[in-house]
This record gives sequence, structure tokens and C-alpha cells, in this order.
Amino acid sequence: MTKKIKVAILFGGRSVEHEVSIQSAKNVYQALDKTKYEPVLIGIDKTGIWHHCKSISLPAPKVSLDQKGEKQASLSSTTDDQSRLLQTIDVVFPVLHGTNGEDGTMQGFLRLANLPFVGADVLGSAIAMDKDVSKRLLQAAGIKIAPFDVINDGDEINPTEIIKKFSLPLFVKPANSGSSVGVSKVKNNSDLLAAIKLALSIDSKVVIEKYIEGREIECSVLGNDKPMASLPGEIVVNHEFYSYDAKYIDANGAKLIIPANLAKNVVEQIQKVAIQAFQTLCCEGMARVDFFVTRENMIYVNEINTIPGFTKISMYPKLWEASGISYSELIDKLITYAIERYERRKKLESDYSAIT
Repeated sequence: MTKKIKVAILFGGRSVEHEVSIQSAKNVYQALDKTKYEPVLIGIDKTGIWHHCKSISLPAPKVSLDQKGEKQASLSSTTDDQSRLLQTIDVVFPVLHGTNGEDGTMQGFLRLANLPFVGADVLGSAIAMDKDVSKRLLQAAGIKIAPFDVINDGDEINPTEIIKKFSLPLFVKPANSGSSVGVSKVKNNSDLLAAIKLALSIDSKVVIEKYIEGREIECSVLGNDKPMASLPGEIVVNHEFYSYDAKYIDANGAKLIIPANLAKNVVEQIQKVAIQAFQTLCCEGMARVDFFVTRENMIYVNEINTIPGFTKISMYPKLWEASGISYSELIDKLITYAIERYERRKKLESDYSAIT
């Protein structure tokens, strides 16, 4: 009998997207082919404590991972228990959205632990998470983005100059945050300073961005050296913009149209730019690329998510389903890509050692 591959599903975390992570992890667990993979559930509570779990359930404010209410074994980051557990794992599937999970910190830890993991490596994760750095790299690669500027905590803020430069409405965003947390659409002069203050309460760097009037289009990318792009989908928002409430609170906040109703040449261009953006930001494994498409079919990249939502109704897996790859097959491909990348890195390290 073939030995099952032990897959650690890593979820929760200290990010503001903690609850979103739990929902994504539940779906990854359910879709995992149990005849091929043996899941190991590792939950990180809001204080940063690791827990070896029996089921995926993280009610606030404390972690209680067993639906039967049984006590779970906790693993601090310095215990022998955590080290022993990690040594038994073959590959990690991090389902950690946002800060401390999607920004390169967890990827760096997994690299130090010598474990293969799904998704972008340290560099790609860190770059894609930082809206300032990613926008500058995309711009340098000739990819259209909305004009933007950056304010750092402690900078002198001149609202008049900002409005003169970008006009209204405009967007204010924390440079490092996900799920539209701390994002404001500013329509009035009087609201600008409050929006900047809100964003600075989440991150020390804030992006001011020109408003692009257009359809919100998303495209999923999958692969390592030769990534492929899915059919694009559209988000029709019933709020001012695709805010956290529109995404997760209001059941009628947004409607997903899959695939998007776009001309064939526009679809092909979006797929081409999605792959170009994915490679420009050193992404691997998976990412969802978000666009604005204007009435004139001008295509602007908004941002890239290296650990997109993974619930069954999330855009990333739904787009692949529409493109002919089922949810379970998608999980299998992502794990395969993670192991392939790890084996290639091991070979390179071995070859380097041989010549030194």
C-alpha cells in the first residue's frame, strides 16, 4: 500500500483575516483526497499559539479546535512538541490570509524548517503583500496600474495637494493588509484625513490611489515556471466598493459572475497580463490577480493575492472550476507544485555543495 502524503493544513493566525482563514481551511480539508493525503490540522490562535487540532473550529476569543469541546494540545513556537510534529510532515498547505501568513513571514519559517509548502516563496509573498512595492514593480514592467502615492507614518500630510493630484473620489489603503481591511473610498475633502488615520492604524505605510472607473475583474493563476491563467470572473458590487463588509458580512454585498462576459480578445489580454504580473512579482504556485477594466477595455492591475480565499464560493477555485479544474484536482495540483519546487531547490543545493 502506497504511503499517504502527510499534508499540514495551517490556518487561523494573528491577522485580521483570522476568521476568513478558518473558512478557507475547512474547504481545503474537505476537498483533500483522503486516499492519497493524510491531513494534519495546525491552528494558530489570535495570540500566536500553535495548536495540533482534531477538527477545524476556532471560536473567539480562545482556540477550541475540537467541535466536541475536548481540550487540544497547544504547541508554542519553542516547544519540542512542535519540532517533532513538523518533522513528520511532508508538505504544508498554509491557508493564512494577510499579515504574518501571506507576507513572507510564515514562508520564511517554513523554509527554515526545511518543509515544502503551497504558494509563493518568501520573496513573492512579501512583494505581493506590499501594495507600494508591488505597484512600483508592476509599473516598471510596463503593466498598467492606477496612479498612486505613499504616505508613511510621521509624514506631513497636505490634503489639498493630495486631492489636487488625484481628484475625488480616491482610495486610501494600508500598504500591507488584505480583504479590504482599512480601505476607504474618499468622496469628500473632509473625509480624507480620517481615512488616512484609519489606514495608519493598521499599517505604518499608506497608499493613496486614483479611482479607476471600471468593472472589477479577477483572474486565477496556477503553476511554477510555466503558469497558466483561468477564465476571468467579474464582481458586481452592491456597496461603494468591494469592502470587507461586501465580501464577508452582507450576503447581498456582491455578485460573482463566472465567467465574466468579456470579448474573447479582452479575455486573452487579461490572461496574458495576469501571468505577466504573477511572474513580475516572483509568484509561484498560485495567486489571484485583480483588475479594473474600463469601458474602453483598458486593463489595470489592482493587486495580487498569493493566498486567495479558498472557500467553495471563493473566486480563485470557482474560476478554475469554470476553466475545467475541479476543487479537489486544484488542491492536488497545488501540492504537487509545492513538492516539485522543493525537490528542485534541494537538487540545486546539492549540486552547489558538490562543486564547493
